[in-house]
Amino acid sequence: MKHPSSREFFAYWDTKRGTARAPDRADIDPAAVRGLLGDIFVLSCEPHLGFPFRVAGTRVCALAGRDLKDASFAALFNEASRREIEEITTIVADESLGAIAGVTAAREDGSKAYLELLLLPFNARPHTPVSVTGVLAPFDDECGALGPFALTSWRYLHQPEKLLPRAIRKLQIARGLMVYEGLR
Repeated sequence: MKHPSSREFFAYWDTKRGTARAPDRADIDPAAVRGLLGDIFVLSCEPHLGFPFRVAGTRVCALAGRDLKDASFAALFNEASRREIEEITTIVADESLGAIAGVTAAREDGSKAYLELLLLPFNARPHTPVSVTGVLAPFDDECGALGPFALTSWRYLHQPEKLLPRAIRKLQIARGLMVYEGLR
């Protein structure tokens, strides 16, 4: 992590999660990260809607040039990066695994702006909406509204000892009668 906002928010998130894979959404106190709120966002994990924003900080909205409430996160990215950002966000949510990414975007004058994207999961509870939080912070404070974002690099932040495949995790929260075909 290169951006101070990313480092500070990750440190706070890491403290709140303790020994768990991720903290509960209720454990994150906005007052504790008051200075970062402009760079922080929360996404609803609805891939068919492009991961809509539940909450977006003022600086994140300024980078997009509009209010992002209920807007698609994936739609902020160009066609070449959209599928990849959808996959990364899905894995962050499903596997409770944080990710960091380098992002570029075009300024109004045509020059490139460089940003850092941090995606962090919340603890998923059965029968509650799944969401992801994060930081989108430019390295230059004078960015203004930017064009479509492009992923330049990304990596996962830590590798848990054992990842549960998404299909197994979904079966863990299933209730009632389960029919397994092909078994005797």
